[in-house]
Amino acid sequence: MAQKAIREFDAKSILAKHWDKYFPNFTYAYETVMVQNGSELNEVAQEKTWLSEKTLVAKPDMLFGKRGKNGLVLFRDAKPGDVSLAKAASWIDEKSSEKQSVYFSFEGDTPHGEAKVDMLTYFIVEPFTPHSQEEEYYISATCVGDNDVLYMSAEGGMEVEENWDKVIEVAFPITATEEEIAEGIRASIPKDVAEKDKEAFAEFAIGFFKAYRELNFAYLEINPFVMQGNKIELLDMVAKLDDTAGFMMREQWGDVEYPTSFGMEEKSPEVLAIEDADSKSGASLKLTILKPEARVWTMVAGGGASVVYADTIADLAGIEDLANYGEYSGGPTTSETKFYAETILDLMTRTKDAQGRDKVLIIGGAIANFTDVAKTFTGIIQAFENYADKMKEVGIEIYVRRGGPNYEKGLKDIKEAADRLGLYIEVYGPETHVTDIVRMALTK
Repeated sequence: MAQKAIREFDAKSILAKHWDKYFPNFTYAYETVMVQNGSELNEVAQEKTWLSEKTLVAKPDMLFGKRGKNGLVLFRDAKPGDVSLAKAASWIDEKSSEKQSVYFSFEGDTPHGEAKVDMLTYFIVEPFTPHSQEEEYYISATCVGDNDVLYMSAEGGMEVEENWDKVIEVAFPITATEEEIAEGIRASIPKDVAEKDKEAFAEFAIGFFKAYRELNFAYLEINPFVMQGNKIELLDMVAKLDDTAGFMMREQWGDVEYPTSFGMEEKSPEVLAIEDADSKSGASLKLTILKPEARVWTMVAGGGASVVYADTIADLAGIEDLANYGEYSGGPTTSETKFYAETILDLMTRTKDAQGRDKVLIIGGAIANFTDVAKTFTGIIQAFENYADKMKEVGIEIYVRRGGPNYEKGLKDIKEAADRLGLYIEVYGPETHVTDIVRMALTK
């Protein structure tokens, strides 16, 4: 399961879209906007009049926590007073005008570790919800091993980690029925939940856990949510989606983005293109560019195999010679494999090796269970045909090791195609150790 973090705005939007299904007896106003600057906020306010009428809260929406402790939440208190539209717009412009230092870890209120420095480019703005600390609750769910686990606490807010001993943990096997889950949750409600809220808390937790499972969240956290009778406010959310379900969840999720985390380098167009293809496929297509000018490139079938190949290359050649990391697996179609291969070849053939050596393309993998090797190799062959001239100009040696359904035909076809196109290739089947071609390629 591949987990991808999403913005708080998108997490709230997904839950709001399906609110009535999972929380029919609760209300949620869903007054939330995401903007990049103060001018955009003022423009949005012309349509969403509550932005001009209510006291606001503003904070970055950049995939990092501890925003309050980093001083990056603008809200009403005794010092600045009510946060108006004008004050929120001014604050957003101030915080987005220069790089900000953000600490990801704290010991109490003291920053711990090294800060990440980057620009703040997205902000979420919502109405301020007056409430007492006793009305703040915590809930989250994630997958641990073969179980889905629900976490609940009567003490939500910034200090939940410091009070983790008060968090109740309930694990359910993935085969658990709705009745078993509801019974288990009701029996595990934290004892310090206010007596008047216990039944409502249980009902909300049951709906929350069902939403987590059915909407294919890999992680879902609300910290805190405020419960005032049947009115719920989601003050802060963190979420990750199981992107392997993306091809079947487009309608339920909507137009969700997978942004780069604060302080991380922006993804290249090629990586974004592979992520888009992956989101529309039942197969797994993954690509990380490590060093585009490096000499050794891989097209590895299988997530486990990709780790083994990367480790072997790093051991034999050094990590500085490894250009990429990724996988194609899960029975991709011929066209999907062709697109993946062409993306690799396009990157490989942009420049020659700085030391004048031939570049190396390793097409590896273990023994497939259900992926048709001949079908995926047909896609790779089609990519070779489109890039053969560039491959010969740059100088590329191809090493193949593969096994699985139709592997004999796949190996025969790719060898004949490379020979016909004048490309250097060595081809091996499952009789050769899975990473022997790495040694052959790098010690030749």
